[in-house]
Amino acid sequence: MGLRTYILRRILYSVFLIFAVITVNFILFNMLPGSPASVYVNPIRPQPGQTEIVESIWGLSQPFHIRFAKYVINLLTWNFGTSFAQQVPIAQTMAIRLSNTLVLMGGSTILSLVIGIFLGVLTVHKRGGTFDTAAVTISLITYSLPTFWMGLLFRYVFALNLNWFPLGHAYPPVWTRAGQWPAPTATFNLLGTDIVIPSLYELTTRMWHAFLPLLTLTLFQYGGWLLLTRATMLEAITEDYVVTARAKGVPERTVLFKHALKNASLPLITNAALSFGFILTGAIITETVFQWPGLGLWIWQSIMMKDLPVIQAMFYIVGLCVIIANFVADILYGIVDPRIKYG
Repeated sequence: MGLRTYILRRILYSVFLIFAVITVNFILFNMLPGSPASVYVNPIRPQPGQTEIVESIWGLSQPFHIRFAKYVINLLTWNFGTSFAQQVPIAQTMAIRLSNTLVLMGGSTILSLVIGIFLGVLTVHKRGGTFDTAAVTISLITYSLPTFWMGLLFRYVFALNLNWFPLGHAYPPVWTRAGQWPAPTATFNLLGTDIVIPSLYELTTRMWHAFLPLLTLTLFQYGGWLLLTRATMLEAITEDYVVTARAKGVPERTVLFKHALKNASLPLITNAALSFGFILTGAIITETVFQWPGLGLWIWQSIMMKDLPVIQAMFYIVGLCVIIANFVADILYGIVDPRIKYG
């Protein structure tokens, strides 16, 4: 079986997985006890039939199969509907919060991946020494600490006591007032879409606000990459091709990164694909601690408010990203390791 046949099979399999995710997603949230409409009626002076009226407006009183058919069509056409709590289109709010989540989760994932893999290779090079012991010990500590504890600690030390960084938010709350948002450097239209280039002041201010949550997530994640890299490299470093490369006088840096790391990178590719696949879930705990207006905080608020359309849309997007990430990882296997045959 060639690469084209393999890709076709994987696409068909991915389509089946998408429909499975949609079905499980719908059944799971519709089996939750209680009606979402009960959260939005007056709890002090409840009126008779008020819950039923809200359910009728939202379409929750329709038969199960009709709601499921509409749900499948809406998700496949990317029509996520309107939020129960905010009464605004879900896609609109998702687009606004997406950039904040990509900055936080994307930035921390890339930083932790680069730092963890680099330090993991160094620990293998200096295995058994002081650096190896210290690096593994510190990574185990940071990997084991809860993110909410690290986030609160950083807020207390660097924000409250030293006043080096803000307590939270992605930008100063005063910017949301009329006329307070920094003027952009330039604005132009590309293919019918307005592209805004922010000013240097806006970029630096946003980076200043993002430092503490980025630090929290990077410290929490890099330890896993270091330990995984070290474990896979220790197996590859004793292989015959590595011993032969050293016997030929190949520089140690080339041996470590080009020979050993490349051939030990398949578990890293799998883990990286899953990490990037779950980026859109946001960091629920960290975003809540720092009041970061991303998708993670939105998911938490939607769960508390039983905002089913938002939760279902987010779980569908996350499932879709994970399926795509696994598909890309399977293709990368053959590129990184030519010994893998699609058959």
